[in-house]
Amino acid sequence: YGKAFLFQGHEINAGYITRINLEADPAHRVTLLATTDVNGLALPNFDGSSWYPFSDRLLFTAELGTTGGVWQATPDFPSTAIDLSGSFGRGGYEGAQADSAGNIWVIEDVGGKAGSGSLSKSKQPNSFVYRFVPKNPRDLTLGGRLQALQVRGLNGNPIVFGGTSQAQIDASITSQAEKDLHTYGISFQTTWVTIHDTAIDGFVPFDANAAAKTAGATPFKRPENGQFRPDSGFRDFFFDETGDTNADSVANAQYGGWGGIMRLTQRDPSSNSGVLTPFYVGDQAHTGFDNTAFLSRNQVVFVEDGGDLLHTQRNALDSGYVFDVRINGPQTPIRFLAQGRDASATSDSALQGTAGFQNDGDNEITGFHVSNGDPSVRGLIGTQSPELSDRGDEHRHYSWRVFYTQQHGDNVTYEVTFGR
Repeated sequence: YGKAFLFQGHEINAGYITRINLEADPAHRVTLLATTDVNGLALPNFDGSSWYPFSDRLLFTAELGTTGGVWQATPDFPSTAIDLSGSFGRGGYEGAQADSAGNIWVIEDVGGKAGSGSLSKSKQPNSFVYRFVPKNPRDLTLGGRLQALQVRGLNGNPIVFGGTSQAQIDASITSQAEKDLHTYGISFQTTWVTIHDTAIDGFVPFDANAAAKTAGATPFKRPENGQFRPDSGFRDFFFDETGDTNADSVANAQYGGWGGIMRLTQRDPSSNSGVLTPFYVGDQAHTGFDNTAFLSRNQVVFVEDGGDLLHTQRNALDSGYVFDVRINGPQTPIRFLAQGRDASATSDSALQGTAGFQNDGDNEITGFHVSNGDPSVRGLIGTQSPELSDRGDEHRHYSWRVFYTQQHGDNVTYEVTFGR
């Protein structure tokens, strides 16, 4: 029936999982795999997805705050889906990526509260980067430890959540720590703090965001996705910050309002310490970064989700950019994708502001995926450097392919091919 498949979660209306058979004719190309979990509960709207080769399971994340979490699913039909929130907690989870030790790195996107007065267009850092250390990678239902990333400021103290009073919110938006985190050339020491251990705390679902704050982890300005640099031994991890996506944010110029890209380097993927540096500091033309993938060892793609407000403010829709990871400091990324609007999104944009109408007038680039399709542990994304061309590789069983998905409008999935 085919050997090449693309799996997708869906973030619209009721949650469900589909499989695209890349070798089938159009009438048999898409299969609906699941709409409910093993307990008959409806699946949530999924945002992120990943293949976990240690247990041959798909992982799907729900960006739904205290009702979100991580689900695993089998790749067969019908798919068996299991809610893992007793281990991963509830959170606004989006990106998920496994490392060579079987740990799962999860990126959270939870918007913070707005400041007051002149800071009303700026948001408090409120999202965390997590690492789940499973008890047994072959069976994630057995639980494990959930950790959150803690960054120490230049004063040696952990950079922690700013607080809930309006004065604390305002202070955290324009804190020295936020300024330092978005200044080229500064490095920060990091450590992982355990916020939940099923061996001690059990399997009752919990609020991961709240637990991270209690443990003194470091909040970021809406990180969404991350990926390991290929052939780095899973020692080099890049993740983005979407930022405030508002051209009127006071935090834009110096305090991460435009978002950017962070680089975390560790001795090995299971190390408890590392070094964080700002790899790229965003600006109005390059902001709202959402999804990411590597095209080669030295080229990483980040794509935008700026949103309708920012699109209007800057008179530009979303784009995809290629960055050179060998450059330490400012660079001009290569723009390779201009998303534009399809017919449906164009109609939606004309209806913005209409009473009772709630939709987006853009075609967000909501997923970007580069893979050679190898489902084994040795084919884990980040193990090998992609080799892209329009010719099949005669020396390898698997050839590299590139896909991206569009959200809002017609919600199309695309494959990108490369000429000689």
